Amino acid sequence: MKNLFLIIVIAAIAYGVNQQKSSPTKSTSSSQSTSSSRSSNSDQTLQNAFRNKQSDLQVTGSGSVIKILPDDTKGSKHQKFILKLSTGQTVLIAHNIDLAPRINSLRQGDTVSFNGEYEWNSKGGVIHWTHHDPGHRHEDGWLKHNGKVYK
Repeated sequence: MKNLFLIIVIAAIAYGVNQQKSSPTKSTSSSQSTSSSRSSNSDQTLQNAFRNKQSDLQVTGSGSVIKILPDDTKGSKHQKFILKLSTGQTVLIAHNIDLAPRINSLRQGDTVSFNGEYEWNSKGGVIHWTHHDPGHRHEDGWLKHNGKVYK
């Protein structure tokens, strides 16, 4: 497991994932939906985890696809893309496509919701375990795109 994490981190660095630095913004709209509030709270949790260099944190959130990266085909295959959260933070999604279906229709600008494990890195972090755990040793994760759940 540690080797997989190391591979993911090295891949993220190799692809030059750039952390977008911006200050968090708060919506003052009274019509803000519950799901937007949840995303905002999750985004704040991720921002705090990044600042505090925390890892092994189960998180749920959503973001906009800003870059689709080539699949990692060494070892377990992973579909990889970068999401930008509402706070401006970016995270690399490393979705194991040996254990879960890939999102074939994914495009830049799409919104993707996620549930997975956050691992800190200097570029914003990695979200992995976005799939079921066949060994039942880890909380199942998922991705949601255009109303379809991938787990």
